[in-house]
Amino acid sequence: MAPVIWGLDHKEVQWSKFKCSNMWNNEYHHRRRKFIGYQCAMILCTVSESLGTAALSDYVNSQKLVARLDPQVYIFNNDYIGAASFNVFSGILVAVIFGAAFFLDLFWPERKESRAVLLSWRICSTLALAFSSATTATLSMITLDHCGYFRGPAGVNLGYGQQLLAQYRKDGGTPLCYRENSRCVAAVVFAWLGWAAVGFSYAVMQDSIDHTKKGLGPKSTHARSQDDEMGSIELASKAGEPGGLEGRQ
Repeated sequence: MAPVIWGLDHKEVQWSKFKCSNMWNNEYHHRRRKFIGYQCAMILCTVSESLGTAALSDYVNSQKLVARLDPQVYIFNNDYIGAASFNVFSGILVAVIFGAAFFLDLFWPERKESRAVLLSWRICSTLALAFSSATTATLSMITLDHCGYFRGPAGVNLGYGQQLLAQYRKDGGTPLCYRENSRCVAAVVFAWLGWAAVGFSYAVMQDSIDHTKKGLGPKSTHARSQDDEMGSIELASKAGEPGGLEGRQ
């Protein structure tokens, strides 16, 4: 027997729930919009995070290589390293929040949630949008406007620093200006796409919470109308049966 944890029956966790007929039906309020928005937000932010991590790793490694070749020379690219790290955190936050919402809506669409839980969803979705907005703006500004530079004793010029940096050849090297790095630019593009998906997901989640708090439940207007019609038909059929409602009076 499958366990029931926090009111969620784990027997509902089935591969059949991933069928298109279940995922894309119109039985529940904003179901299609939720699944499109949540998945796009997770995927696009994760792609941006991965591209940024790859570029970040190259900049850290090139920094170490230059320091090893000449300990007196230091290449400063910490601004991009910090922005890319912030993007990683934001991507993880988005994936955790909307990933949890995705699976809960997939397996337990009719679950009951307290006012405290609904408030938590509001706060979490707001945080996801805030962090996504901040990291997208930061990553864009630093990638498009900033460049790394060399620090060292007097007499160390850009040409000498570039000679040292050119020794790092992995993935085509690490240009001083981040906008010349294709991975950095791609990370920015996907960050903006992810930000748009997060904004859409935020709006859908907030509207779904309002729908639930109005007492309308998780089902769509279409599904509720069908349920009411079926209930009326069943009631009428029972009333017309011998010994039914009329016979009991």
